[in-house]
Amino acid sequence: QVQLVESGGGLVQTGGSLRLSCAASGRTFTNYAMGWFRQAPGKERIFVAAISSSGGNTYYADSVKGRFTISRDNAKNTVYLQMNSLKPEDTAVYYCARKNDRGSYYNPPNFGSWGQGTQVTVSS
Repeated sequence: QVQLVESGGGLVQTGGSLRLSCAASGRTFTNYAMGWFRQAPGKERIFVAAISSSGGNTYYADSVKGRFTISRDNAKNTVYLQMNSLKPEDTAVYYCARKNDRGSYYNPPNFGSWGQGTQVTVSS
């Protein structure tokens, strides 16, 4: 069973930047696509970004396109989410997840392993 540990969250002002990291255990990291999701209080967990196993393909929610960048370093078993031009509506707990073999990148049930989450708060 893979373990995913997120870090890098915090409090930032509107317009600021943060970089989230997700470190994965195990030797099969390179076999799986990875994703970032977020969940605001009282709301559903929603898709933010995903990246294919090789890193050659990336996918973004419309709300973060042009502001967020997902990347991965397979040598370090780590996936990143660079977040720029942050807005108060980006405030949420951010989770990284490992995708199952099948299914859409955009749907949380298609991701089988999840980290514990890291809080991102953007002040206005």
